[in-house]
Amino acid sequence: MRFRPTAVGYLRSDISGVRLAWDEERIRSHARRLGYDFAKVVVVDGRSSPQPVAGLKATIVRLEAEAVVVPSIRHFEGGAVPGDLVNLVDVITLEPEETFVRWANPPSQAENR
Repeated sequence: MRFRPTAVGYLRSDISGVRLAWDEERIRSHARRLGYDFAKVVVVDGRSSPQPVAGLKATIVRLEAEAVVVPSIRHFEGGAVPGDLVNLVDVITLEPEETFVRWANPPSQAENR
């Protein structure tokens, strides 16, 4: 039984560069400060990974995470938070400090009958 929601971190090593260890620590600290049970940081090299967010989504599902913390939206392809990721979890950026909240999926017309 969990008492606090789980968060994971995500960063691309090709974006963080020499700041990788610092970015990892900032992600951990921020998640804990927000009250999350921090599980892990998913680190990918966007230059060699054809779908860098795919592994992140698998980790989210496996750990039943509620949030992903990233250094900035630059760590996502095209510099934008993927909509399908926001359907799964809240996405929290450190620079600027912002939260992209999960979208509520309205019930379909068939469910309302």
